[in-house]
Amino acid sequence: MHKVISSIEQFRADFPSLPENKDRQSALGRYFQINGVVKVIPAEKDKWPKLIYPNIAVLDSKIKEAKEKKKIYFEKLNEWKMKHLSASMYHQVHQMKKFAEPVYWQHVAKSMTDADYRKDAESVKLPAHLVADKKWKPMVKMFVNDIEYRKQLSETVTTSMAYKSDRKVAKFADDQQNFRLDASDKQIKELEEKIKEIEETEVALKVLQKWAKE
Repeated sequence: MHKVISSIEQFRADFPSLPENKDRQSALGRYFQINGVVKVIPAEKDKWPKLIYPNIAVLDSKIKEAKEKKKIYFEKLNEWKMKHLSASMYHQVHQMKKFAEPVYWQHVAKSMTDADYRKDAESVKLPAHLVADKKWKPMVKMFVNDIEYRKQLSETVTTSMAYKSDRKVAKFADDQQNFRLDASDKQIKELEEKIKEIEETEVALKVLQKWAKE
């Protein structure tokens, strides 16, 4: 007589006197966690029942599926780790790259020789060190070369509610990198957890496969 079982509690209730087999019991628990069901034929007293579903072929398929899914998650994990590394090294990299940018040296020269320019640059906390970043270079370049733009930006930063707390243009760059770090941290943790769960499932499926061969 076949028994269809869908929970570890049901299995233990149906087979209360089985010989201890921690690997098999753990595998069943994990298999039921992922909504698996088993079909067994009871054996003689104090013997483990015969597993007829999932059979070897089904378990082969499930193991293959788990491996393919894990491969995809590993690829995504590596992508997010690279994004995290890029965000964490952002300021160090651009601190070096700035030296190759002529506009950075224009900014340095003006800061040393033009008191009015230096005052405006300090008031907006100009992110001149990020001049090698294509997102910030146009703004820095205009600030250095266009006095009308410089005065307008300085006025905006001084009066706008958006800058009320600290009046830092560069804060947007910092916030951007912090957001990227937080987002990548979150994705890395989620993917690592998913990979761990898949690996636990793989182990369980292999134990069930060994059982199915008996």
